[in-house]
Amino acid sequence: MIDTEFDSKHIWHPYTSMQNPLPVYPVSRAEGVYIELENGTRLIDGMASWWSMIHGYKHPILNKAIHEQLEAMAHVMFGGLTHEPGIELARLLVELTPPALEKVFISDSGSVAVEVAIKMARQYWINQGQGEKSKLLSLRGAYHGDTFAAMSVCDPVTGMHHLFKDSMPLNYFAEKPTCRFGKPCSEQDLLSITSQLQTHHTEIAAVILEPIVQGAGGMWFYSAEYLTAVRDLCDKYDVLLIADEIATGFGRTGKLFACEHAAISPDILCLGKALTGGYMSLAATLCNNKVSNGISKNGGVFMHGPTFMANPLACATALASINLLLESPWQESVKNIEQQLSEELLTCLSSPSVNDVRTLGAIGVIEMQEPIDLKIAQEFFVSEGVWIRPFGRLLYIMPPYIISQEELGSLTNAMLKFTKLQ
Repeated sequence: MIDTEFDSKHIWHPYTSMQNPLPVYPVSRAEGVYIELENGTRLIDGMASWWSMIHGYKHPILNKAIHEQLEAMAHVMFGGLTHEPGIELARLLVELTPPALEKVFISDSGSVAVEVAIKMARQYWINQGQGEKSKLLSLRGAYHGDTFAAMSVCDPVTGMHHLFKDSMPLNYFAEKPTCRFGKPCSEQDLLSITSQLQTHHTEIAAVILEPIVQGAGGMWFYSAEYLTAVRDLCDKYDVLLIADEIATGFGRTGKLFACEHAAISPDILCLGKALTGGYMSLAATLCNNKVSNGISKNGGVFMHGPTFMANPLACATALASINLLLESPWQESVKNIEQQLSEELLTCLSSPSVNDVRTLGAIGVIEMQEPIDLKIAQEFFVSEGVWIRPFGRLLYIMPPYIISQEELGSLTNAMLKFTKLQ
């Protein structure tokens, strides 16, 4: 028996209180798109374990990759040493990511990938003799992680980190674009970020944004034209562009990387989550030669080195996961998911409890008029045989790409049913 009593007394789960903890559901196994609870209840996973398990659980190819790598080497430090899984993963990432991203720093989590990106941008300008370019420019509605530098570029209100505002570096924020994905971007949408760059470009090291999809800060999908314009603005005002594709990378929006919707290449790119198909914690920060040469000139070295950087088990799993994705009809799968989400979720727009419905790729969002009670929602969805975890006013799913039409229908039906109870 899983000791949930010990869990509630001693284990601190994310975003919870220890005095009044939310209930947790004991899991005994997981396979395909199903999470099986200890009592035998099977739940269709609409979250892909925080958007990472794109191939589902217990995939034989990923299991095999781990077992084979384990026989050779579980871990070795990456300082002064290297190994084939790390080299081949970096080679594949350079090949697949937007052009000019030729250098790869492999770390161990998405937040660290963002920390690395921010360090790269800061160190680049320091080494150019322009240390005053130390600020970041981010977007309202952004979410980039839970570590301190990452928190400092999250939305001060929706980014969940208002408690730490007096302890974090102070950065600049532009209003988020209101232009929806698939629609034109107006000059009005660009006024805020243009104004910030005009006024503060001598202090700004980089613009950091989530391409096309703002994730945990609000699940907002914006026009590709805005992203194209921001790339041009960064070039005009001589600031770097950091693209945080931790949530969007590896097919989630219908493109392998969300930057492809705008046909742009950032100076620095952050990857994580689906990098290993959700099996292990691994992340990567890529940059172009401009950034790497700027940091490295005059004997400069990049000052970061995680203990578990480029863990061989994780790198081997990432290689297997990416190749599995590329060899599958993933574009067709994501397109079918998007079509079904659009057809089924849009039916609730007439409900007075619903403010908006948004779909893109394998992402479906119902924005409610009022905040959702997480405890009540969680109990409801488990009773419906699905695993959906809302936050704020957002009821959303980002399922594994292998989900069937029937399984996806179970998720959308549960979402629609929940909106009628509000």
